[in-house]
Amino acid sequence: MTNVAVIGDGQMGLVMADALVERGVNVRLWGPFPTHIDDLAERRKSARLPDFMLSDAVRVTPNVDEAFADVDVAINAIPTQFIRDVWGGLSKSVSAGVPIACVAKGIEIGTNLLPTQIIDEQLGGCNPTCVLSGPTIATELVRRQPAVMVSSSKDVEIAKQVQDLFDVPWLRIYTHGDPLGVELAGALKNVIAIAAGICDGMELGDNAKSAMLARGLAEISRLGVALGAELETFFGIAGVGDLATTCFSPHGRNRTCGERLGKGEDLKTITETMGSVVEGVATTKAVYALAKNKGVDMPIASAMYSVLFEDLAMKDAISLLMSRDLRAEQLRR
Repeated sequence: MTNVAVIGDGQMGLVMADALVERGVNVRLWGPFPTHIDDLAERRKSARLPDFMLSDAVRVTPNVDEAFADVDVAINAIPTQFIRDVWGGLSKSVSAGVPIACVAKGIEIGTNLLPTQIIDEQLGGCNPTCVLSGPTIATELVRRQPAVMVSSSKDVEIAKQVQDLFDVPWLRIYTHGDPLGVELAGALKNVIAIAAGICDGMELGDNAKSAMLARGLAEISRLGVALGAELETFFGIAGVGDLATTCFSPHGRNRTCGERLGKGEDLKTITETMGSVVEGVATTKAVYALAKNKGVDMPIASAMYSVLFEDLAMKDAISLLMSRDLRAEQLRR
């Protein structure tokens, strides 16, 4: 039987473990906080997904060596800003050659590295990686509602291996060959989702929100191509598919964060009470730095940076976006 280690006991870690159990593989789930893991092992429930009951078939363990013993594939579900510390501590327990599939979405502040790049750095480049991404709201996945994802890797066989692992009735997985684009799309869309949520909170209407999504897609595609990704990726499942879900779903953390900002709450209160990591906040800093470095025009991302970190009033940010010089619609500039 195939052995899979799920690293991270947050929402995505739990729903990935649920799918793997349905597939009939041997699942071990490990998390960085022993008290959380002990509670999950005993009660099979988590405050992060209150309506979800984890199968008894999942071996929940605080022991790293037990989690990685004879493992065939590992799944990273640790949020981006914590990957470096967590995987640095795990590195001695991970055998060389074990593929690492990653569901985290974000860009590390300071280094501007993507999740699989951080993992690769921490494991010394000894393990092939795969990006598993798409429009996957965890609260829908726990109800086993239909969803699609891409399994993206430069190694076609690794992409197929991960595709097969998650071949369950409610998930349809497509293989994909542009992991850089998939990771960038998954990270960048969170910034646009915060902006879309602000539209909701300020009651700016559906026209404004759709404009934010459309022009946001142009921005993230522009930066992605500048960083070496394929343009086509941003118009597929991991691109516009994930962006649409994130911007419109009432369950999305980044959109919800933006909505609460639009209603007048302060960012510190929102992040402290959200219950899960809002990756888009940290990603906004990284995107702002990357855009400046590459000379890429990203007015929405720049406005979000000013709102989140420079105290720009949201109504002023909207005014700045709406008063930009008139021009032809273009994707690449």
